Amino acid sequence: MPRLSRPIRCVAVVCALALVGLWSAGASAQSRIKDITQVEGVRDNVLVGYGLVVGLNGSGDDLDDSPFTRESLIGMLQRLGVNARSQDLETENIAAVMVTADLPPFTRRGSRIDVSVSSLGTAESLLGGTLLVTPLLGADGEVYAVAQGPVNVSGFSAGGAAQQVVKGVPTAGRIPNGAIIEREIDFQLGSLSTVHLQLRNPDLTTARRVASAINQFVGEPAASSLDPATVRIDVPENYAGDTIGLLTDVEQLPISPDQVAKVVIDESSGVIVMGSNVRISTVAIAQGNLTIRVTETPQVSQPGPFAQQGQTEVVPRTDVEIDEEEDNKMAVLPAGVTLQQLVDGLNALGVGPRDMIAILHAIKAAGALQAEIEVL
Repeated sequence: MPRLSRPIRCVAVVCALALVGLWSAGASAQSRIKDITQVEGVRDNVLVGYGLVVGLNGSGDDLDDSPFTRESLIGMLQRLGVNARSQDLETENIAAVMVTADLPPFTRRGSRIDVSVSSLGTAESLLGGTLLVTPLLGADGEVYAVAQGPVNVSGFSAGGAAQQVVKGVPTAGRIPNGAIIEREIDFQLGSLSTVHLQLRNPDLTTARRVASAINQFVGEPAASSLDPATVRIDVPENYAGDTIGLLTDVEQLPISPDQVAKVVIDESSGVIVMGSNVRISTVAIAQGNLTIRVTETPQVSQPGPFAQQGQTEVVPRTDVEIDEEEDNKMAVLPAGVTLQQLVDGLNALGVGPRDMIAILHAIKAAGALQAEIEVL
């Protein structure tokens, strides 16, 4: 099969977008395949290293309380030809730190990445410090980058004997472009004959829609959904040797992602998030709290002026108020109400977030909430 030229391929993309738009007509929202999937194997890799920050203004580690800092300092000096093993080290201008970074995919040797620096010992601040040469290791134990440079700290700490002010986190900072890549991760994406797309939110319906959209675009059954999280693409003949071109064209196709009906509740903060597919069967809701308010207003009773006898006394005065919220009514929610109708109905009852959480749990227990509840 002859390979399409770039201008003809661009026209094909436009036609495919129009077909997919007709196929997904009536959908409430669409997203590009690029935004809901990622190519298998194209990911970041975490790096970590242990190093020393020097040049601190007396805010470094206490060497008596941080033996690892002392041993690291002695070892560094010995590598530089200085014998400090028998010396009584009292410096407070050095701190042991952990250095972390993310190695982006397809990063080449000699390029730079940002690193994060965090204190490991008793240092009070890394402000003004400089990170010494620190190898950054991957999960396989190999060195992939080397970090060094001045640490940028956004927080600070200042104070005296009676007061101290701390803003932000002065014991952590960043070094922009602070690490140089020394080793590359070999991954030949352009030579693959089969590509797997991973859905960021696994769903059977969404995976099938992605595969259908790709097949309509390429004009042959090249894509198939393997499971709710994976779509396999066999590179067609007209894209042979140009997997990058195929992915570039495919990732622009619009898709209407499907989602399960779910209610997410964070009870610690009272936050409730409900999906658009949440539905309620016919249910009656009543909400009311018994409030008892006791107010103490003691009064002082004392005899009149020039009285021959009498004694000053404190007379208690107690006022008790009971609010049974009798004005609150029972509301009936019909079957199949939408998210907006549910929110409007609960708001009409004067229900706050805390009470709404309890109501949603009760509706779920009654079998009337057609959604999954996830508590954070």
